[in-house]
Amino acid sequence: MEVAVNPELKTLNIKQDITYFNTSEDSLTSIVLNDWNNAFSDKNTPLALRFSDEFYKGFHLAKQEERGNTTILELTDDQFMTLEWQRTNEDPDFIIIKLKNKLPPNSKIDLHLTYSSKIPSDKFTRYGYTQNGGMNLRNWFLSPARFENHDFIKYHNYNLDDIANAVTDYELEIKIPNQYTINSDLNSISKDSSSPAFSTYLFSGNNRTDFNLFIEKQNTFNSYNNGELEVLTNLKNKKLDEIQKAIIINRVISFANDFIGKYPHKKITVSQADYDRNPFYGLNQLPSFISPFSDEFMFEITFLKTYLNNYLQYSLRLDPRKDNWVYDGIQIYTMMKYMEEHHMDQKMLGRLSKMKLFKSYNITNLTFNEQYSYYYMLMARKNLDQPLGDPKNTLIKFNEQIASKYRAGLSLSYLDDYLNDNIVPQSVQEFYNLNKTQQANRYDFEKILTKKSSKKIDWFFETIIDSREIIDYKFSNVSRTKDSIRFSIKNKTENYVPVPVYGLKKNNIVFKEWIEPKDNDSVYIFERKNADKIVLNYDNEVPEYNQRDNWKSLKSLVITNRPIKFNFAKDLEDPYYNQILYVPTLAYNYYDGFAPGIRFHNKTILDKPFTFDINPAYSLKAGTLSGSSAFSLNHYYRDSKLYNIRYSISQNYFHYAPDATYFRLNPMVQFRIREEDFRDNRKQFIIARQVIVNREATEYITDNSTPNYSVFNLRYMNTKTELINHFNFMTDVQFSGDFGKLSGEIEYRRLFENNRKLNLRLYAGSFLYNTTNSDYFSFGLDRPTDYLFDYNFYGRSESKGFFSQQYMIAEGGFKSMIEPRYANQWMTTLNASYSIWNWIEAYGDLGFTKSKQQNEHFVYDSGIRLNLLPDYFEIYFPVYSNNGWEISQTKYNEKIRFVITLSPKTLVSLFTRKWF
Repeated sequence: MEVAVNPELKTLNIKQDITYFNTSEDSLTSIVLNDWNNAFSDKNTPLALRFSDEFYKGFHLAKQEERGNTTILELTDDQFMTLEWQRTNEDPDFIIIKLKNKLPPNSKIDLHLTYSSKIPSDKFTRYGYTQNGGMNLRNWFLSPARFENHDFIKYHNYNLDDIANAVTDYELEIKIPNQYTINSDLNSISKDSSSPAFSTYLFSGNNRTDFNLFIEKQNTFNSYNNGELEVLTNLKNKKLDEIQKAIIINRVISFANDFIGKYPHKKITVSQADYDRNPFYGLNQLPSFISPFSDEFMFEITFLKTYLNNYLQYSLRLDPRKDNWVYDGIQIYTMMKYMEEHHMDQKMLGRLSKMKLFKSYNITNLTFNEQYSYYYMLMARKNLDQPLGDPKNTLIKFNEQIASKYRAGLSLSYLDDYLNDNIVPQSVQEFYNLNKTQQANRYDFEKILTKKSSKKIDWFFETIIDSREIIDYKFSNVSRTKDSIRFSIKNKTENYVPVPVYGLKKNNIVFKEWIEPKDNDSVYIFERKNADKIVLNYDNEVPEYNQRDNWKSLKSLVITNRPIKFNFAKDLEDPYYNQILYVPTLAYNYYDGFAPGIRFHNKTILDKPFTFDINPAYSLKAGTLSGSSAFSLNHYYRDSKLYNIRYSISQNYFHYAPDATYFRLNPMVQFRIREEDFRDNRKQFIIARQVIVNREATEYITDNSTPNYSVFNLRYMNTKTELINHFNFMTDVQFSGDFGKLSGEIEYRRLFENNRKLNLRLYAGSFLYNTTNSDYFSFGLDRPTDYLFDYNFYGRSESKGFFSQQYMIAEGGFKSMIEPRYANQWMTTLNASYSIWNWIEAYGDLGFTKSKQQNEHFVYDSGIRLNLLPDYFEIYFPVYSNNGWEISQTKYNEKIRFVITLSPKTLVSLFTRKWF
């Protein structure tokens, strides 16, 4: 390639010659070139839709000049005859070149291309042009695609760093303005600075699948050379000197060479951009002034993670999307071994583990390597884990970046512990060397492991790699004598894999034996060796679902309850204790005032089948006790679209008027349904519940409504949401002694290419029967009465004043207070809004209401909506409605409506939805 860089226009003008060797056994009629830079060309590419699917707004809101594209000017063959090529809207990130004649095996063809690459901003992926005027370049040129199984691999760019390029020899001549510097992991050949304006650099590299280029106004890279490998890095750490960094870098390089194999190239780059794309998720991401780790350790773990990632990416000749678990497994497994050798005593919480304040927490006792299993288990307990062998693009974000990576490393560590005899490390080395000579795949790795193992390990690939089956063992029929232990193992999931049994005496290991359960009737007899406790999977080698039933005391075989341990705020699950967590709370409503309380619950970081949450409080304004509680039982189905049934019962006791309390009891069953594709954002819910309400009578409420009542409610919701489109459908049916009603709601949101947003909501409801004599159970046009106490109204009984202006998007959905405000027969409304500028929107509502002994009533309103945070913080300014020009009427400030959500859990979900 001959490349001319234009930093001002953010373009690369490229002349490229490709000599393509057909090393396959097939005659080729076409050649595929990856064009991943063109994935940034518009808002409808597969990459753009991926961003939308993960709720990333930056790309959709970006200016056109911030995006990238590839403009092909000329494409000819070795006779300089123009070749036909194709790039479709559905496949914008690769091109198919149609050859004039078939290319037989062991033949070659020359291709000549002239094109321009417009580089995108680095704010989307960390690669592209930077705010400092430089460029971090990756996947910017047209590259031959990998050929495998009689076809080219055609992958879309999904921002996963998994481009499937053919192994290639590169020669690069690149011209940049003199005020810029350039760094690359290609071999430097020469530099020509004879021109007063430009410098020309020559680079080369053989047997590579990709390479990096970093163009900067001011060079941030330092070079470290240990005689065998040159490392170029600009990882940030201002507190270490160059000698300290050199020692750490050399230690990491030496370990990787010894443990995996020698890196096949002479140079490697380890950039801050690379690390920012794939950081080590955990406490080391905290700001440096509160980090629990030393500066040396922070630099070491950062460099280790990024170095191994690049080291494996540029030396393994795998399909990086289909065989992704091999990359992840070797990387994390190597990191675990490195930590065992160099930081054996490092804790997950770093120096915080030594503080007395945290001594009682289970999380402080975990070693650095033990955190990996908890990140995986976080997803397994949510029933969101996916098979390690699944292609990378099918994984939800948390699995792709964290949980599946960590489990892949844990799985190799598990196999290593089981096989012993250094079989797994030797297999890694042999597989790594195989990649130096040929294109490989995961099955080559599996063959090497199987060949070296004296034990049958089919279970490892079938259960651990290619399934999401969970593993869960427990002891049964335990007996002991002074010299021996006799027991059976119960397999709760029917997935039989090896598991270690430990004997402990005063928490010191006195024996460890691997067993291979084949059924639940197998009996095992071990020498006791003075053990006072036996434990399954004590060091967590096996990725087991639940370890709370993995131990038996040999002092007394009578079942004893775990002792209770209280912890403040949060902790990791401790299998040897019943944990009760407590935290102060502060609630508010107009009648109770501020209600300080204390919350007791058992919700550790990992989900549990049974949870309780008890929150007693004291209402300062009312001078009485108040509070809430909830108890729930979750049952997960691993292989069904109906993946969760949740049984719960909750209670609330607060004031609903200045001098009156309410008590709500809400037993409920919830069925949760998802698509087979875990990345599909469509979710379905079926909820059946009985809402029982007892209210104190009060003179403040004079609507003749029944103070005590019970309502059966059946609800179905179907929602699919992402950045561009949001669709929600809900039906609701309610039955009580005095009324029955049916309602439905359809909501649609659309973000257009011009960044305008349209919101539509259609609501319709009708009474099936109604013998009530008040509007307490009627449909509300602008505000529901909330007789089921579902909404967080701060002043639910207020008819005037600030709290009466609180708005809930429910039932009629109107913003203006139009009489009649309620309908006791039927109601249908349409709510709409459209963005005018940024978060300022125009809204309009229209509908019909019908009550007994009244004609249908047509209603409408309109106004301005400040949509600061949809559904969480909004302000509505009415302009015109059935009431006339409201903006010119007296006491206009009392007509303004607002939406405010103070629930931290609800707000946090806005930021976590992109991960799950």
